[in-house]
Parts: sequence; structure tokens; C-alpha cells
Amino acid sequence: MPHLTLSEIWIYPVKSLGGIRLQHAEVEKKGLRHDRRWMLVDLEGKFLTQRVHPVMALFKQSIDDHHLTIHFKGDVLSLDLHPDYIPQPLSVTVWDDTVTAFEVSAHVSQWFSERMEMPCRLVYFPEDNARPVDPGYATPQDHVSLADAFPLLIIGQSSLDDLNQRLAEPLPMNRFRPNLVFTGGQPYEEDTWKHFTVGTTRFIGAKPCARCVLTTVNQDTAVKGAEPLRTLATYRKRDNKIYFGQNVLTVDHATVAVGDAIVLA
Repeated sequence: MPHLTLSEIWIYPVKSLGGIRLQHAEVEKKGLRHDRRWMLVDLEGKFLTQRVHPVMALFKQSIDDHHLTIHFKGDVLSLDLHPDYIPQPLSVTVWDDTVTAFEVSAHVSQWFSERMEMPCRLVYFPEDNARPVDPGYATPQDHVSLADAFPLLIIGQSSLDDLNQRLAEPLPMNRFRPNLVFTGGQPYEEDTWKHFTVGTTRFIGAKPCARCVLTTVNQDTAVKGAEPLRTLATYRKRDNKIYFGQNVLTVDHATVAVGDAIVLA
């Protein structure tokens, strides 16, 4: 059996903004630490993403021990990783879920509103706030951050390599916004994973990930195209959905690091 190795770790602290590549990460109940704990919402509390607002790709993020920094066309905003948010709770929606979150500050919301060229708020989702995973794929104890539906997403480098052989122009992994990337193994083998460990940390594969138009947004230019969905639809489509990557639930809450071996149970 080919050796499977964790090769990349990614988090997206503000949902749908640019990702941050890490060498190691803490695994928490809702996913990797700081992953999608913030989100932009409109004035009705509905989540904003690159699906409708591709300009969000141009907001780049970086992180240190105390701060999350947002960069946009030369402008910089620094956020505390444990913000003193406005204490008035807000009901916000992510797909079909309604959860309780908190606006970080009027100043921060104004900063994003000006650059998004629309009124919006930046909200924070505290760790203790509930958002259960779809019970069809998880236990009542499984919760998720502001990610679309599951705590983590894993993709094999072999899967991307196979896709890129079919494309006129190869695409980078950042189109697919994974949390974990691994080398070794066969293309798309992650589709079938159930119980596996990364280093000594256990995970459960929940279901393959259905993909949307966000994958067609160039993360450097915010320009939308037809690929990769057009090509994926020719061989990765079933039940009217296009699949790429595997959604994952957490079991242990420890640390993963680039170079960790992955073992299937």
C-alpha cells in the first residue's frame, strides 16, 4: 500500500476569504483551531461567500499567536483572535442553519463594508455556541464551525493531479479550499475513507464533498471561469452533484502536522 502523508494544512478564519497554510494545527471539536470562526453577513444576517461575491478571494489572511490580519489591496486590518465582540447576539444563517453569533465591532464591519462595496457585518462564532452536524452523517455530539456543513475537508494530491491531466490549464489546490491535503495513494481514494488517523489523531470520513461555483473563482484574481466544474461534471457527477474531496468529522482533539503519516483503520 502506498505511504500516505499529510502534505498541507489550511485554515480560513473568516469564511470565504483567502486561506492560510500552516505547518501544524490544533484539532478542535468544530474543526481546526480558528478555522471559519468569523463570517461576513449582510444586514439580514445571511452569510456572504465567493459564490456570489468573488471579490472576497482578494481578502488575504495571515495569523500569529494573538492576531488575525486581513490584507486587501494594500489595506490592512488586525483582529484579536479572542475578540471583545458586541455583546448583543445576532441570528445569522449559513445555508439552512441559523446560529447565534456576535458582531465584532462597528469599525470592523465598516472596514469590510467599504471594501465589499455593500453593507455587511463581520460576526464571530464563539466555540461554545451550538451548530450540530447533519444527523444523517454524524452523532448529536458532532458540531461544526461556520464551514458549509462539516468540520474538515480532506483531498488527495493524487486526485488533483488526475483532474489537472484532464484540464487545458492545471489548477492549484486552493480552488478546492481543503483543510488537509495528503500525498500517496490513488486518485479519489479519500471518497471511501471511513476511520483514519493523521499522526495519532483520529478522524471519521463522513461523505464526499459536493462542489459549487466557488471552485471556478481564481483565488489570485477573483475572476470566475468554467473550470473545474465543466470537466469534473464529465466523470465526477452523480445524483446531479459534482464531488471532489471528503468531508471529515473529528474524534480526537490533538495536533496534526505536515509530514504526519496517515493510516486507514
